Amino acid sequence: MSSALVGTLVIQGGRVIDPANGVDGIRTVVLRDGRVAEVGERVDAPRDARVIDAKGRWVTPGFVDLHVHLREPGQEYKETVQTGARAAAAGGFTAICAMPNTLPPNDNASVTELVLARAAAAGAARVYPIGCITRGRKGEDLAEYGELRAAGCVAVSDDGSPVGSSALMRRALEYARAFALPVAVHEEDLQLVGKGVMNEGAAATRLGLQGNPVQAEEVMVLRDIALADLTGGRLHICHISSAGSVRAVREAKRRGLAVTAEASPHHLSLSDGDLVASDYDTDFKMNPPLRSAADVRAVQEGLADGTIDAIATDHAPHAVEDKKVEFDAAANGILGLETAFPVVLDLCRRGVLTERRMVEALTAGACRCFGLPGGTLSPGAPADVAVLDPAREWVVDPHALYSRSRNTPWKGRRLAGRATHTIVGGRVVHEDGGAR
Repeated sequence: MSSALVGTLVIQGGRVIDPANGVDGIRTVVLRDGRVAEVGERVDAPRDARVIDAKGRWVTPGFVDLHVHLREPGQEYKETVQTGARAAAAGGFTAICAMPNTLPPNDNASVTELVLARAAAAGAARVYPIGCITRGRKGEDLAEYGELRAAGCVAVSDDGSPVGSSALMRRALEYARAFALPVAVHEEDLQLVGKGVMNEGAAATRLGLQGNPVQAEEVMVLRDIALADLTGGRLHICHISSAGSVRAVREAKRRGLAVTAEASPHHLSLSDGDLVASDYDTDFKMNPPLRSAADVRAVQEGLADGTIDAIATDHAPHAVEDKKVEFDAAANGILGLETAFPVVLDLCRRGVLTERRMVEALTAGACRCFGLPGGTLSPGAPADVAVLDPAREWVVDPHALYSRSRNTPWKGRRLAGRATHTIVGGRVVHEDGGAR
Protein backbone atom coordinates (compact mmCIF):
# COMPACT_ATOMS: atom_id res chain seq x y z
CA MET A 1 0.00 0.00 0.00
CA SER A 2 1.15 3.49 -0.84
CA SER A 3 -0.36 6.55 0.78
CA ALA A 4 2.00 9.17 -0.63
CA LEU A 5 0.34 12.12 -2.33
CA VAL A 6 0.45 11.81 -6.10
CA GLY A 7 0.32 15.09 -8.04
CA THR A 8 -0.75 13.51 -11.31
CA LEU A 9 -1.82 9.89 -11.75
CA VAL A 10 -2.69 8.46 -15.16
CA ILE A 11 -4.60 5.20 -15.57
CA GLN A 12 -4.17 3.90 -19.10
CA GLY A 13 -5.64 1.15 -21.24
CA GLY A 14 -8.48 0.03 -18.98
CA ARG A 15 -12.16 -0.41 -19.69
CA VAL A 16 -13.69 2.63 -18.03
CA ILE A 17 -17.21 1.99 -16.72
CA ASP A 18 -18.80 5.21 -15.47
CA PRO A 19 -22.57 4.77 -15.56
CA ALA A 20 -23.23 8.32 -14.29
CA ASN A 21 -21.74 9.64 -17.54
CA GLY A 22 -22.77 6.79 -19.84
CA VAL A 23 -19.14 5.81 -20.42
CA ASP A 24 -18.16 2.20 -21.16
CA GLY A 25 -15.04 1.71 -23.22
CA ILE A 26 -11.26 1.90 -23.34
CA ARG A 27 -10.22 5.28 -21.96
CA THR A 28 -7.39 7.04 -20.16
CA VAL A 29 -8.19 8.59 -16.78
CA VAL A 30 -6.10 11.50 -15.52
CA LEU A 31 -6.20 12.41 -11.82
CA ARG A 32 -4.59 15.63 -10.68
CA ASP A 33 -4.38 17.26 -7.24
CA GLY A 34 -7.06 15.02 -5.75
CA ARG A 35 -9.60 15.52 -8.54
CA VAL A 36 -10.53 13.87 -11.82
CA ALA A 37 -8.89 16.02 -14.48
CA GLU A 38 -9.77 14.24 -17.70
CA VAL A 39 -11.20 11.05 -19.16
CA GLY A 40 -10.48 10.56 -22.84
CA GLU A 41 -9.70 8.09 -25.60
CA ARG A 42 -6.30 9.61 -26.37
CA VAL A 43 -4.51 11.42 -23.59
CA ASP A 44 -0.75 11.83 -23.33
CA ALA A 45 0.62 11.27 -19.86
CA PRO A 46 2.69 14.15 -18.44
CA ARG A 47 6.35 13.29 -17.84
CA ASP A 48 6.09 13.62 -14.08
CA ALA A 49 2.92 11.50 -13.80
CA ARG A 50 2.70 8.08 -12.25
CA VAL A 51 1.17 5.71 -14.78
CA ILE A 52 -0.93 2.65 -13.97
CA ASP A 53 -1.31 0.15 -16.81
CA ALA A 54 -4.92 -1.05 -16.56
CA LYS A 55 -5.00 -3.16 -19.72
CA GLY A 56 -7.41 -6.05 -19.26
CA ARG A 57 -8.93 -4.41 -16.18
CA TRP A 58 -11.89 -2.21 -15.36
CA VAL A 59 -11.58 1.36 -14.17
CA THR A 60 -14.62 2.59 -12.26
CA PRO A 61 -15.52 5.27 -9.77
CA GLY A 62 -14.57 4.04 -6.32
CA PHE A 63 -17.22 1.87 -4.72
CA VAL A 64 -19.38 3.43 -1.99
CA ASP A 65 -20.86 1.29 0.80
CA LEU A 66 -23.85 2.70 2.66
CA HIS A 67 -23.86 0.09 5.43
CA VAL A 68 -20.74 -0.93 7.37
CA HIS A 69 -20.21 -1.83 11.02
CA LEU A 70 -16.79 -0.65 12.19
CA ARG A 71 -17.33 -1.55 15.89
CA GLU A 72 -15.28 1.40 17.16
CA PRO A 73 -15.76 2.70 19.79
CA GLY A 74 -16.39 -0.15 22.19
CA GLN A 75 -15.75 -3.41 20.34
CA GLU A 76 -12.33 -2.89 18.83
CA TYR A 77 -11.56 -6.60 19.26
CA LYS A 78 -13.98 -7.20 16.35
CA GLU A 79 -12.98 -4.31 14.09
CA THR A 80 -11.60 -0.79 14.25
CA VAL A 81 -12.11 2.17 11.98
CA GLN A 82 -8.58 1.56 10.70
CA THR A 83 -8.98 -2.16 9.93
CA GLY A 84 -12.44 -1.65 8.48
CA ALA A 85 -11.33 1.21 6.25
CA ARG A 86 -8.35 -0.88 5.13
CA ALA A 87 -10.60 -3.84 4.32
CA ALA A 88 -12.83 -1.48 2.38
CA ALA A 89 -9.92 -0.26 0.27
CA ALA A 90 -8.92 -3.86 -0.45
CA GLY A 91 -12.42 -4.44 -1.79
CA GLY A 92 -12.39 -1.42 -4.11
CA PHE A 93 -14.43 0.78 -1.76
CA THR A 94 -13.27 4.37 -1.51
CA ALA A 95 -16.04 5.45 0.89
CA ILE A 96 -18.04 3.66 3.58
CA CYS A 97 -20.84 4.73 5.90
CA ALA A 98 -20.31 3.69 9.53
CA MET A 99 -23.41 2.45 11.35
CA PRO A 100 -23.99 3.86 14.85
CA ASN A 101 -24.47 0.66 16.87
CA THR A 102 -21.19 1.15 18.69
CA LEU A 103 -20.53 1.27 22.45
CA PRO A 104 -21.49 4.00 23.20
CA PRO A 105 -23.83 4.48 20.25
CA ASN A 106 -23.21 7.36 17.88
CA ASP A 107 -26.01 9.59 19.16
CA ASN A 108 -23.90 12.70 19.81
CA ALA A 109 -21.16 14.81 18.24
CA SER A 110 -18.34 13.39 20.37
CA VAL A 111 -18.74 9.87 18.96
CA THR A 112 -19.09 11.20 15.43
CA GLU A 113 -15.91 13.24 15.82
CA LEU A 114 -14.03 10.22 17.21
CA VAL A 115 -14.97 8.11 14.18
CA LEU A 116 -13.90 10.88 11.80
CA ALA A 117 -10.59 11.36 13.61
CA ARG A 118 -9.85 7.64 13.48
CA ALA A 119 -10.72 7.58 9.78
CA ALA A 120 -8.39 10.49 9.03
CA ALA A 121 -5.58 8.71 10.87
CA ALA A 122 -6.23 5.46 8.97
CA GLY A 123 -5.66 7.12 5.59
CA ALA A 124 -7.60 4.49 3.65
CA ALA A 125 -11.25 4.66 2.56
CA ARG A 126 -13.29 7.73 3.42
CA VAL A 127 -15.64 7.16 6.37
CA TYR A 128 -19.02 8.87 6.65
CA PRO A 129 -20.63 8.42 10.09
CA ILE A 130 -24.31 7.64 10.48
CA GLY A 131 -25.96 8.89 13.67
CA CYS A 132 -28.69 7.27 15.74
CA ILE A 133 -32.40 7.78 15.14
CA THR A 134 -33.03 7.53 18.88
CA ARG A 135 -30.86 8.20 21.91
CA GLY A 136 -28.88 5.11 22.75
CA ARG A 137 -30.79 3.28 19.98
CA LYS A 138 -33.42 2.58 22.66
CA GLY A 139 -36.41 3.60 20.56
CA GLU A 140 -37.68 6.08 23.15
CA ASP A 141 -36.47 9.65 22.41
CA LEU A 142 -35.08 11.15 19.23
CA ALA A 143 -31.38 11.96 19.08
CA GLU A 144 -30.25 15.52 18.31
CA TYR A 145 -30.17 15.45 14.51
CA GLY A 146 -28.90 18.99 14.12
CA GLU A 147 -25.88 18.22 16.30
CA LEU A 148 -25.21 14.98 14.42
CA ARG A 149 -25.49 16.68 11.03
CA ALA A 150 -23.17 19.50 12.06
CA ALA A 151 -20.61 16.99 13.35
CA GLY A 152 -20.54 15.14 10.02
CA CYS A 153 -23.29 12.49 9.99
CA VAL A 154 -24.83 11.80 6.58
CA ALA A 155 -27.91 9.85 7.74
CA VAL A 156 -29.57 8.53 10.88
CA SER A 157 -30.30 4.90 11.70
CA ASP A 158 -30.92 2.57 14.63
CA ASP A 159 -29.64 -0.32 12.51
CA GLY A 160 -29.77 -3.58 14.37
CA SER A 161 -32.93 -2.38 16.06
CA PRO A 162 -36.25 -1.30 14.54
CA VAL A 163 -38.13 1.81 15.62
CA GLY A 164 -41.13 0.06 17.13
CA SER A 165 -43.31 3.11 17.72
CA SER A 166 -45.11 4.41 14.63
CA ALA A 167 -45.57 7.82 16.27
CA LEU A 168 -41.84 8.07 17.01
CA MET A 169 -40.97 7.01 13.48
CA ARG A 170 -43.25 9.72 12.14
CA ARG A 171 -41.45 12.33 14.24
CA ALA A 172 -38.06 10.98 13.14
CA LEU A 173 -38.95 11.41 9.47
CA GLU A 174 -40.28 14.92 10.10
CA TYR A 175 -37.28 15.98 12.21
CA ALA A 176 -34.72 14.47 9.84
CA ARG A 177 -36.31 16.23 6.91
CA ALA A 178 -35.45 19.58 8.48
CA PHE A 179 -31.75 18.64 8.27
CA ALA A 180 -31.91 16.85 4.89
CA LEU A 181 -30.98 13.57 6.58
CA PRO A 182 -32.18 10.24 5.18
CA VAL A 183 -33.63 7.89 7.78
CA ALA A 184 -32.10 4.44 7.21
CA VAL A 185 -34.32 1.79 8.74
CA HIS A 186 -33.85 -1.75 10.00
CA GLU A 187 -37.26 -3.24 9.21
CA GLU A 188 -38.30 -5.90 11.67
CA ASP A 189 -41.45 -6.48 13.72
CA LEU A 190 -39.92 -8.04 16.82
CA GLN A 191 -43.19 -9.58 17.95
CA LEU A 192 -43.51 -11.45 14.66
CA VAL A 193 -39.86 -12.48 14.76
CA GLY A 194 -40.18 -13.91 18.26
CA LYS A 195 -37.30 -16.31 18.78
CA GLY A 196 -36.80 -16.94 15.07
CA VAL A 197 -33.18 -17.37 14.00
CA MET A 198 -33.56 -18.17 10.28
CA ASN A 199 -36.12 -17.73 7.53
CA GLU A 200 -39.45 -19.36 8.30
CA GLY A 201 -40.20 -22.15 5.88
CA ALA A 202 -39.31 -25.68 4.86
CA ALA A 203 -35.58 -25.14 5.45
CA ALA A 204 -36.16 -24.08 9.06
CA THR A 205 -38.39 -27.09 9.61
CA ARG A 206 -35.74 -29.37 8.19
CA LEU A 207 -33.08 -27.94 10.50
CA GLY A 208 -35.35 -27.80 13.52
CA LEU A 209 -34.74 -24.07 14.01
CA GLN A 210 -37.33 -21.44 14.85
CA GLY A 211 -38.39 -19.34 11.88
CA ASN A 212 -38.46 -15.61 11.21
CA PRO A 213 -41.20 -14.89 8.63
CA VAL A 214 -40.72 -12.49 5.73
CA GLN A 215 -43.82 -10.67 6.95
CA ALA A 216 -41.82 -9.42 9.95
CA GLU A 217 -39.86 -7.29 7.49
CA GLU A 218 -42.67 -6.51 5.10
CA VAL A 219 -45.17 -5.06 7.56
CA MET A 220 -42.55 -2.58 8.77
CA VAL A 221 -41.57 -1.66 5.22
CA LEU A 222 -45.20 -0.92 4.42
CA ARG A 223 -45.64 1.09 7.63
CA ASP A 224 -42.60 3.24 7.01
CA ILE A 225 -43.46 3.86 3.37
CA ALA A 226 -46.87 5.09 4.56
CA LEU A 227 -45.13 7.37 7.08
CA ALA A 228 -42.76 8.67 4.41
CA ASP A 229 -45.83 9.53 2.34
CA LEU A 230 -47.35 11.32 5.34
CA THR A 231 -44.26 13.32 6.26
CA GLY A 232 -42.38 13.82 2.99
CA GLY A 233 -39.29 12.46 4.75
CA ARG A 234 -36.46 10.58 3.05
CA LEU A 235 -36.71 6.88 3.85
CA HIS A 236 -33.90 4.43 3.12
CA ILE A 237 -34.61 0.74 3.62
CA CYS A 238 -31.58 -1.25 4.74
CA HIS A 239 -30.69 -4.80 3.62
CA ILE A 240 -33.97 -5.54 1.83
CA SER A 241 -34.50 -9.28 1.66
CA SER A 242 -38.04 -10.28 0.60
CA ALA A 243 -40.20 -10.26 -2.50
CA GLY A 244 -42.96 -8.38 -0.69
CA SER A 245 -40.55 -5.64 0.40
CA VAL A 246 -39.31 -5.23 -3.17
CA ARG A 247 -42.89 -4.92 -4.43
CA ALA A 248 -43.64 -2.27 -1.79
CA VAL A 249 -40.58 -0.19 -2.73
CA ARG A 250 -41.36 -0.50 -6.42
CA GLU A 251 -44.87 0.84 -5.82
CA ALA A 252 -43.56 3.65 -3.56
CA LYS A 253 -41.21 4.78 -6.32
CA ARG A 254 -43.99 4.59 -8.89
CA ARG A 255 -45.90 7.01 -6.66
CA GLY A 256 -42.92 9.37 -6.50
CA LEU A 257 -42.12 8.95 -2.80
CA ALA A 258 -38.63 9.70 -1.45
CA VAL A 259 -37.85 6.04 -0.78
CA THR A 260 -34.57 4.28 -1.55
CA ALA A 261 -33.33 0.79 -0.76
CA GLU A 262 -30.18 -1.28 -0.60
CA ALA A 263 -29.48 -5.00 -0.93
CA SER A 264 -26.49 -6.93 0.35
CA PRO A 265 -24.35 -9.32 -1.69
CA HIS A 266 -25.43 -12.21 0.54
CA HIS A 267 -29.15 -11.56 0.08
CA LEU A 268 -28.51 -11.37 -3.66
CA SER A 269 -26.61 -14.64 -3.87
CA LEU A 270 -27.43 -16.97 -0.96
CA SER A 271 -30.69 -18.56 0.18
CA ASP A 272 -31.85 -20.55 3.19
CA GLY A 273 -30.99 -23.62 1.13
CA ASP A 274 -27.32 -22.65 1.42
CA LEU A 275 -27.74 -22.57 5.19
CA VAL A 276 -29.13 -26.11 5.10
CA ALA A 277 -26.16 -27.23 3.01
CA SER A 278 -23.73 -25.56 5.43
CA ASP A 279 -24.64 -27.92 8.29
CA TYR A 280 -25.51 -25.20 10.82
CA ASP A 281 -22.52 -23.00 9.97
CA THR A 282 -23.09 -19.81 11.97
CA ASP A 283 -21.29 -17.78 9.29
CA PHE A 284 -24.58 -18.17 7.40
CA LYS A 285 -26.53 -16.51 10.22
CA MET A 286 -27.47 -12.89 9.67
CA ASN A 287 -30.36 -10.46 10.16
CA PRO A 288 -32.42 -10.33 8.01
CA PRO A 289 -31.88 -14.07 7.58
CA LEU A 290 -31.15 -15.70 4.27
CA ARG A 291 -34.54 -16.01 2.59
CA SER A 292 -36.08 -18.45 0.10
CA ALA A 293 -34.83 -18.89 -3.45
CA ALA A 294 -37.94 -17.04 -4.66
CA ASP A 295 -37.11 -14.06 -2.44
CA VAL A 296 -33.52 -14.06 -3.74
CA ARG A 297 -34.81 -13.91 -7.32
CA ALA A 298 -37.12 -11.02 -6.43
CA VAL A 299 -34.27 -9.06 -4.81
CA GLN A 300 -32.10 -9.71 -7.87
CA GLU A 301 -34.88 -8.46 -10.16
CA GLY A 302 -35.39 -5.40 -7.96
CA LEU A 303 -31.72 -4.52 -8.24
CA ALA A 304 -31.66 -5.15 -11.99
CA ASP A 305 -34.64 -2.88 -12.70
CA GLY A 306 -33.54 -0.06 -10.37
CA THR A 307 -36.15 -0.60 -7.66
CA ILE A 308 -33.22 -1.25 -5.34
CA ASP A 309 -30.80 1.65 -5.62
CA ALA A 310 -27.58 0.34 -4.12
CA ILE A 311 -25.54 -2.68 -3.19
CA ALA A 312 -24.41 -2.35 0.44
CA THR A 313 -22.39 -5.00 2.23
CA ASP A 314 -23.78 -4.81 5.80
CA HIS A 315 -20.19 -5.70 6.77
CA ALA A 316 -20.62 -7.09 10.30
CA PRO A 317 -17.41 -8.39 11.86
CA HIS A 318 -17.65 -10.70 14.88
CA ALA A 319 -15.01 -12.41 17.01
CA VAL A 320 -14.67 -16.19 16.92
CA GLU A 321 -16.30 -16.58 20.33
CA ASP A 322 -19.41 -14.77 19.04
CA LYS A 323 -19.84 -17.26 16.21
CA LYS A 324 -18.41 -20.55 17.48
CA VAL A 325 -21.49 -21.38 19.56
CA GLU A 326 -24.87 -23.04 18.98
CA PHE A 327 -26.71 -21.57 16.01
CA ASP A 328 -29.47 -20.11 18.18
CA ALA A 329 -26.94 -18.26 20.34
CA ALA A 330 -24.60 -17.04 17.60
CA ALA A 331 -24.30 -13.36 16.67
CA ASN A 332 -25.88 -12.20 13.42
CA GLY A 333 -23.73 -10.92 10.60
CA ILE A 334 -20.89 -11.60 8.20
CA LEU A 335 -17.93 -9.84 6.62
CA GLY A 336 -18.62 -8.26 3.26
CA LEU A 337 -16.18 -5.58 2.15
CA GLU A 338 -13.46 -7.74 0.60
CA THR A 339 -15.77 -10.24 -1.12
CA ALA A 340 -18.54 -7.95 -2.41
CA PHE A 341 -17.13 -7.35 -5.89
CA PRO A 342 -16.52 -10.98 -6.89
CA VAL A 343 -19.78 -12.18 -5.32
CA VAL A 344 -21.88 -9.63 -7.22
CA LEU A 345 -19.80 -9.98 -10.38
CA ASP A 346 -20.88 -13.62 -10.47
CA LEU A 347 -24.45 -12.39 -10.90
CA CYS A 348 -23.30 -10.61 -14.06
CA ARG A 349 -21.73 -13.80 -15.35
CA ARG A 350 -25.04 -15.59 -14.78
CA GLY A 351 -26.99 -12.93 -16.65
CA VAL A 352 -28.80 -11.61 -13.58
CA LEU A 353 -27.25 -8.13 -13.80
CA THR A 354 -25.49 -6.16 -16.47
CA GLU A 355 -21.98 -5.06 -15.60
CA ARG A 356 -23.00 -1.43 -15.99
CA ARG A 357 -25.92 -1.83 -13.57
CA MET A 358 -23.69 -3.55 -11.03
CA VAL A 359 -21.17 -0.70 -11.15
CA GLU A 360 -23.94 1.88 -10.91
CA ALA A 361 -25.37 0.24 -7.78
CA LEU A 362 -21.92 0.31 -6.17
CA THR A 363 -21.16 3.91 -7.14
CA ALA A 364 -23.58 6.60 -8.35
CA GLY A 365 -26.66 4.74 -7.12
CA ALA A 366 -25.26 4.52 -3.61
CA CYS A 367 -24.18 8.17 -3.59
CA ARG A 368 -27.64 9.35 -4.60
CA CYS A 369 -29.26 7.63 -1.60
CA PHE A 370 -27.40 9.76 0.96
CA GLY A 371 -26.34 12.69 -1.21
CA LEU A 372 -22.66 11.76 -1.02
CA PRO A 373 -19.88 13.14 -3.22
CA GLY A 374 -18.23 10.80 -5.69
CA GLY A 375 -19.67 7.94 -7.69
CA THR A 376 -18.56 9.44 -10.99
CA LEU A 377 -15.45 10.19 -13.05
CA SER A 378 -16.71 13.59 -14.18
CA PRO A 379 -13.98 16.26 -14.39
CA GLY A 380 -13.71 17.95 -11.02
CA ALA A 381 -15.12 14.97 -9.10
CA PRO A 382 -13.09 13.52 -6.20
CA ALA A 383 -10.25 11.36 -7.51
CA ASP A 384 -11.75 8.21 -5.99
CA VAL A 385 -11.19 5.31 -8.37
CA ALA A 386 -11.16 1.51 -8.36
CA VAL A 387 -9.05 -0.52 -10.77
CA LEU A 388 -10.52 -4.02 -10.92
CA ASP A 389 -9.38 -7.30 -12.41
CA PRO A 390 -12.59 -9.23 -13.16
CA ALA A 391 -10.64 -12.37 -14.08
CA ARG A 392 -8.39 -12.54 -11.00
CA GLU A 393 -9.16 -15.79 -9.19
CA TRP A 394 -8.46 -16.17 -5.51
CA VAL A 395 -9.43 -18.44 -2.66
CA VAL A 396 -11.02 -16.74 0.35
CA ASP A 397 -8.74 -17.35 3.30
CA PRO A 398 -10.31 -15.62 6.33
CA HIS A 399 -6.90 -15.21 7.94
CA ALA A 400 -5.57 -13.33 4.90
CA LEU A 401 -8.35 -10.73 4.94
CA TYR A 402 -7.65 -7.23 6.22
CA SER A 403 -10.60 -7.29 8.61
CA ARG A 404 -9.91 -8.07 12.24
CA SER A 405 -12.64 -10.75 12.20
CA ARG A 406 -13.00 -13.96 10.19
CA ASN A 407 -16.76 -14.62 9.84
CA THR A 408 -17.33 -15.15 6.13
CA PRO A 409 -19.56 -17.77 4.50
CA TRP A 410 -17.26 -17.68 1.48
CA LYS A 411 -14.29 -19.14 3.37
CA GLY A 412 -12.43 -21.64 1.22
CA ARG A 413 -14.43 -20.59 -1.85
CA ARG A 414 -12.68 -19.74 -5.12
CA LEU A 415 -13.93 -16.37 -6.35
CA ALA A 416 -13.12 -14.37 -9.48
CA GLY A 417 -12.69 -10.61 -9.34
CA ARG A 418 -10.45 -8.39 -7.23
CA ALA A 419 -9.42 -4.77 -6.81
CA THR A 420 -5.81 -4.23 -7.91
CA HIS A 421 -5.68 -0.52 -7.08
CA THR A 422 -7.90 1.67 -4.93
CA ILE A 423 -7.33 5.41 -5.15
CA VAL A 424 -8.79 7.92 -2.71
CA GLY A 425 -8.34 11.63 -3.36
CA GLY A 426 -5.59 10.85 -5.86
CA ARG A 427 -3.65 8.64 -3.40
CA VAL A 428 -3.16 4.94 -4.00
CA VAL A 429 -4.37 3.46 -0.72
CA HIS A 430 -4.47 -0.15 -1.89
CA GLU A 431 -2.30 -1.94 -4.42
CA ASP A 432 -2.46 -5.68 -4.98
CA GLY A 433 -0.08 -7.11 -7.53
CA GLY A 434 -1.07 -10.70 -6.91
CA ALA A 435 -3.07 -13.07 -4.76
CA ARG A 436 -2.51 -12.74 -1.02
